[in-house]
Amino acid sequence: MPDPAPKPPKNVLVVNAGSSSLKFTMFRTDEEKMLAKGIVERIGLCETALKYERFDGKTLEGQVSVADHDGALRVVCEKLVDKKIGVLKKLSEVEAIGHRVVHGGEKFHDSTRVSKEVKQIIQQCAELAPLHNPPNLGGIEACERVFGSVPNVAVFDTAFHHSMPPSSYLYAIPYEYYEKYGIRKYGFHGTSHKFVAQATADFLGKPLSDLKLITCHLGNGASITAVARGKVVDTSMGMTPLSGLVMGTRCGDIDPGVVLYLVRQGLAADDIDKLLNKKSGLLGVAGLNSSDMRDIIQAADGGNDQAQRALWMFVHRLVSYIGAYYTILDGADAVVFTGGIGENSAYIRARVVAKLICLGCILDDAVNHDVLARAAIISTPESRLKAIVMPTNEELMIARETVRVLQASEKPAARK
Repeated sequence: MPDPAPKPPKNVLVVNAGSSSLKFTMFRTDEEKMLAKGIVERIGLCETALKYERFDGKTLEGQVSVADHDGALRVVCEKLVDKKIGVLKKLSEVEAIGHRVVHGGEKFHDSTRVSKEVKQIIQQCAELAPLHNPPNLGGIEACERVFGSVPNVAVFDTAFHHSMPPSSYLYAIPYEYYEKYGIRKYGFHGTSHKFVAQATADFLGKPLSDLKLITCHLGNGASITAVARGKVVDTSMGMTPLSGLVMGTRCGDIDPGVVLYLVRQGLAADDIDKLLNKKSGLLGVAGLNSSDMRDIIQAADGGNDQAQRALWMFVHRLVSYIGAYYTILDGADAVVFTGGIGENSAYIRARVVAKLICLGCILDDAVNHDVLARAAIISTPESRLKAIVMPTNEELMIARETVRVLQASEKPAARK
């Protein structure tokens, strides 16, 4: 008889460490309940601030004195066990920690338990994500120091997209550059796309393996993914998060010749990087000194030509990708809207779906107008292609992945 399977961890802390921030969410995973969440911002800078929110809505905000991620994590731990606002009796109740890691390169096709070798590969992948992987790794190491032997699991933004075929992920440059430098499409927002695909299947009462979905993660960063029976067929972001849709400050798809032209005009690589990643997209086109879609819509409705131009560029690029992915999938069951814009902007959803009539998707205006950050079908019942709003929850997905990985790694071998 085999030994009984180990009990899954119930109290899971999810950590997303940035260069000067540490986001956290404490979950009770057997109930999939958020116990507490928050962020420590401006770590190592003046006026470092903590925002803490408990499951019952009780909040705490204020400045804290921390010099690094270890210090920020210790402050978070103090709040989690605080007698007045805490959610744990003692810190040892934390049974596992899940970490968002942006880039897993070609090595990681799935979430994985952190080891010395895993940390080395995350560091190597920093060449592909220099702004994200180093602080992600720093968050892991901070948790190792603060929590000791509590297991850590790395959940990669790129992992869900590794089912793409070579026809999708390779670039049409000499193959040796892929072999030597790993130049290929990796895709991002994978944790969100995976959560939304699974949640949509549950919402429709169908197995994910029976569905073909086009998931649209629309926020300041935006990406779109074609999912066939639970596997990614293609996605809009590439080797970096710069390609694809028009975003808040990123240009999305652009002729590579533009970059070469700018180089010949005397712009340095770092200047071009800042231009395309930080000064373009809605911010650059609308000229409002804002990348917030709500500001763009307000200005467009007020007759601002540049804002109108930015708005329709955003819609045009998104619709172009939906049409392409519908063709690649040989038809689809649903287009799914998620992310800050996708979940909350009936205005954008209406303009996108209006362009999808040729695919058999017809908007239910009344339903769409009333939907705000909740799951709903916003197309008419007779629509061949459904339009669905589905809130994402990347933190919960990381917690689920953490439980799954640890259960899989701790299964006992059957006795002979």
